[in-house]
Amino acid sequence: MEQKNIIGYEKEYTIKNHPSIKGLQIIEGKNNFPISWLNQQGYCEYQLYLEYMKGIETQPTKAMTHGSQIHEELENIFKQEATPSTFEDAIEASKENASMSRECLVISPKYGIRGYIDEIWMKPDEIVIIDDKPGRTPYQSTMNQVRAYCLAFKEMTGDERKIKGALRERGTGNLFWIEVFTPEIENEIKFTIDRMHGLFEGTKPFI
Repeated sequence: MEQKNIIGYEKEYTIKNHPSIKGLQIIEGKNNFPISWLNQQGYCEYQLYLEYMKGIETQPTKAMTHGSQIHEELENIFKQEATPSTFEDAIEASKENASMSRECLVISPKYGIRGYIDEIWMKPDEIVIIDDKPGRTPYQSTMNQVRAYCLAFKEMTGDERKIKGALRERGTGNLFWIEVFTPEIENEIKFTIDRMHGLFEGTKPFI
């Protein structure tokens, strides 16, 4: 599989920081939150309130620091070996020849989400979106994170190929969970994303 280092995007967005919620942006006039927040939401919504609305920060754990180091090492190796490409060119070329990329940014103003996909395999017949996690347990929160990446990619590209979401054990090639991004799953993640926006707009309570 050819390696493509995504270095640019044709589309530009109007982006502003939210006036009171740290990390929340306003993109194309709508609140837009990092997809990684879905992982926190599935664990404890109140954590989002404390960290991003009240500004209470916690120190990173040893596991988090180690995970970041592994992530950075893999990214540096990938950049040395990969061919530079725009996002749009990589998508189009993959319809003929399979390729993969790392740290692929996806933005969906429509659904108000954005994030970096750890690794994406773009094949002529399917797209596989992979998120690296410690351990081998597919929690609801981590599955929702991958599903949101799938939703953002689909909305951003309009690609009609089959999309799969996967979780991989960090630092290995072990895909311990994978699913097809079906219309039913798409509707489920849209519901969760709508709840997230309700939290930040004050129409839903943090639990």
